[in-house]
Amino acid sequence: MKAVNQLKTFQRILDEYPAETPLSKFLPGFYRQNKQMGSTDRRVASRLVYNYFRLGRALPNLPADERLFIAEFLCNTQLNSFLQHFKPEWAACIDFSLAEKLAMVKALHPDFALEDIFPWTKQLSPGIDQSEFLRSFFVQPDLFIRVYKGFETQVKTALATVQVVFKDEGNGCFCLPNGTRLETLIPNPHWYEVQDFSSQQTVQYFKPNKWDYWWDACAASGGKSLLLHDREPTVKLVVSDIRESILSNLDERFQQAGLTKYQKKLLDLTQNNDLLLHDYAFDGIILDAPCTGSGTWGRTPEMISQFDPHKIEFFQRLQQSIARNVVKYLKPGKPLVYITCSVFKGENEDVVNFMVKELGLKLWEQTVLKGYKNKADTMFVARLTPLPPNGETF
Repeated sequence: MKAVNQLKTFQRILDEYPAETPLSKFLPGFYRQNKQMGSTDRRVASRLVYNYFRLGRALPNLPADERLFIAEFLCNTQLNSFLQHFKPEWAACIDFSLAEKLAMVKALHPDFALEDIFPWTKQLSPGIDQSEFLRSFFVQPDLFIRVYKGFETQVKTALATVQVVFKDEGNGCFCLPNGTRLETLIPNPHWYEVQDFSSQQTVQYFKPNKWDYWWDACAASGGKSLLLHDREPTVKLVVSDIRESILSNLDERFQQAGLTKYQKKLLDLTQNNDLLLHDYAFDGIILDAPCTGSGTWGRTPEMISQFDPHKIEFFQRLQQSIARNVVKYLKPGKPLVYITCSVFKGENEDVVNFMVKELGLKLWEQTVLKGYKNKADTMFVARLTPLPPNGETF
């Protein structure tokens, strides 16, 4: 009976869920309206809905409950009562390898193809292993935190005290199970930042010098600025974004991290900002560009169903426009670090090619940070520099 009620709740959520809304925003509101649901009910409902969307665009003509049973089978490695009730023959095979499970689904549904989950593999950045990337959608990413220098022991002690299993990835990066409620486990929020594993790796491409003057051009809530400051605390910092509300979040986050000296600007970087920036020249610019966010869809699998591939071209034009407007404030030979959380070549290598051919930049390195190998987000990062007027190289 419990499994039947869980299925009914899942179907209600699916019926009420409005497209274009992140599940993380919708579900808390749904639970507030259904106060009779206990914490276990909410946890199971969330798991079912997220797993359902992990099937992406595969088997679109199957009824929702059948798709859910398949998703539950592919996404879980431990027995649960829901699958046991509806698909006992599959529940008995729950610890099979993913390859074996995929073959079983294929045998029952010949139309099933792994490529249908994310049907844009031809547009992926060339460094991405397509099969491995597609299979990663059946695994929930981990939670990563970056612990501030000097607080590693305190954080380890706090986690060990409550017996939370964690992995120290080095350089202050800790990996924890998704859903870990950090605010209840780690007594001091000033000890750490929640930041994905791949996002933390981007700092290796900054390479700041003492007293450098840097601009985080699309700063959002300031995660990359905090990485930069942690790497080189003497850096003088300008941060900007087009959204006033998110810059308020940045202020709060910076205050918590003890970063107090910075300039903040509200800028639309698709426009000419010479009046506001005419006397600025930077030793480094971080361009963490707006993008499809496709490298994060392991965390937000509902976005696969809502995605329109025309958005790649839209974001590419936006990225090129922003790049054109920020490059001119960079000193010759100084780095522009271009970052996206996209897996699409159109937003990654193609935009870098535009910056090289159209904006006269020299590419030093570019790479896909393959988060799908680490239960993390997949990102792209490139380091470029403008050439001096006479065309000499550095």
